[in-house]
Amino acid sequence: MSIVIEYDSFQTTKKVPFGAVVEGTNVEFHIRVHSSDTIKQVTLHVAQDGHWDTEHQLQMAPAKLCYHTDFTPKNSGLYFYYFEVVTDQEDCFYGCMDGGFGGEGVVYLKRSDVQMYQLTVMNRVETIPEWYQHGLAYHIFVDRFNNGNPDGHINAPKPDSFIYGQKSDLPMYIRNNKQEVVRWDFYGGNLLGIQKKLPYLKQLGVTIIYLSPIFEARSNHRYDTGDYLKIDPMLGTLEDFDNLVAAIHDNGMRVILDGVFNHVGVTSRYFNQAGLYDTLGAAQSKDSRYYPWFTFTKYPQEYDSWWGVTDLPTVDKDNEDFQKFIYGNDDSVIDYWTSRGIDGWRLDVADELPDEFILGIRQALDKYPDKILIGEVWEDASHKLAYGKRRHYIEGGMLQAVMDYPLRKLIIRVLTGDLKPSEWWLELMTLEENYPDSVFRYNFNNIGSHDTVRILTELHGNRDWLQQAFGLLFAMPGVPCVYYGDEAGLTGGKDPDNRAFFPWKHADKNIQQLVEQWYHWRANHQWIDDAKFAPFYLDSYGIGFVYWKDDQKLLVVLNTSPNNRQVNANDFMLDVVPSGLTVEIKKFLTGKNLEHGDIKVFDEF
Repeated sequence: MSIVIEYDSFQTTKKVPFGAVVEGTNVEFHIRVHSSDTIKQVTLHVAQDGHWDTEHQLQMAPAKLCYHTDFTPKNSGLYFYYFEVVTDQEDCFYGCMDGGFGGEGVVYLKRSDVQMYQLTVMNRVETIPEWYQHGLAYHIFVDRFNNGNPDGHINAPKPDSFIYGQKSDLPMYIRNNKQEVVRWDFYGGNLLGIQKKLPYLKQLGVTIIYLSPIFEARSNHRYDTGDYLKIDPMLGTLEDFDNLVAAIHDNGMRVILDGVFNHVGVTSRYFNQAGLYDTLGAAQSKDSRYYPWFTFTKYPQEYDSWWGVTDLPTVDKDNEDFQKFIYGNDDSVIDYWTSRGIDGWRLDVADELPDEFILGIRQALDKYPDKILIGEVWEDASHKLAYGKRRHYIEGGMLQAVMDYPLRKLIIRVLTGDLKPSEWWLELMTLEENYPDSVFRYNFNNIGSHDTVRILTELHGNRDWLQQAFGLLFAMPGVPCVYYGDEAGLTGGKDPDNRAFFPWKHADKNIQQLVEQWYHWRANHQWIDDAKFAPFYLDSYGIGFVYWKDDQKLLVVLNTSPNNRQVNANDFMLDVVPSGLTVEIKKFLTGKNLEHGDIKVFDEF
């Protein structure tokens, strides 16, 4: 091939502005083409997602070896683009690398092989409460945190369940031959227990408490809601809840509740298969108010459920009565709890909630000042396809942030050697390019949750890696959230092993001290929350990033290799770092020794 094409979507010399844009923004594209043949035409092809038959074909104007054109997206959504170069000898295409990565691309000979670059277009710049922008979060699985009753008694034990003999017992399930849980297990953590541990959380540095579901349910995790308008009696009373919210606010903290609106419990008052509630449930009669909420394939035994788990009947989110119940009426679930003082919601399985449903929740929430709406999304949320539909929930007016599981994956993989530093950089830059700035900057970051293997177990018990993982969690853009017990050294595989009781008498003091230091470090560096950010890497052994704002600068660097390394002048890959900072970083780091397993933070360089 006689054509060489230069384009890099990360560079503002090639595409400006960088990353996601608001509809109506003029986007400039610049591409350099070298060919020994006569270049007849260079074209930018742009298509809006779902409108492939109306592709924009923009002729790029030549200026020596460079070609340029503008494109202004009129509507929000996803756009995809690639370039076509025609010479008097051949026709070729230029798109992104296979896998959808931004940055430098590759030449394709066939149009059918082309991987297109992504351009995310928002309908508006999202508003983010200031308290959340500077937030330092902590995720509590309520049954497993602390029992606040003076004599340690368990509130309102549930039938057909068991209480562990000792808090140090490891969690387990009692299943039947169909692998269904037939006896739920409880430790007895409650709302009063959280309130009594607020001094601990405050000392740690926590400013946001995110609670796993607290509404009445049959299970210990309570994702099988029984009654959306009632606190689970095992956790306490409505008065206990109000007291906890007041105490959280008195301590300068905020609280986020878990909203589980895709499905309910099979024994809930809405489905009521076992007849435990005084309502006429959907499973009891087709005359029930709730019957239209569910989709039965063979009444009443067979029905749509979450991932086929019959304990969790799926609710029809298009049902108007359900919509009014959750967010549409003045006394909706969202209104009832938000008016009691909570500060935001995390939406469980956001991919299974239609965009219109999420929009309705957001509009109900926006009646109250300074609230946050976060979604559970496991992949890059900017181009998520769920059940054949493209999701638009982070393009403005819906979700303000998502749980940043892709970042968790990047952190773990680069520390364990599964990702090269260059691959870490490319994937991180692609996330930054795809996400609206407010989402990338204020995502709800985690390195562990009730749905993942415990971080220390994921890192094979390696304390050096753990130190680096916590460092990256707190030093990278986003709102860091620690899963309860990770700071105490809890280990465990997948559910239920990752849900042990907090080891109050046997916590790992060294890890606690480390995490407390990071909480306080981030609190003392709030300026980075809205500073400029650029990642880089060092050859095959190191990763790093830099923040800058006005006259403030911050440099973070990690040695991810198994050996100590000395930084050489030729090791730097600083492509997206401004030239002035590039010079400073090279001068500062060249010759320095980076110890294996260490993370270094420099406020001055």
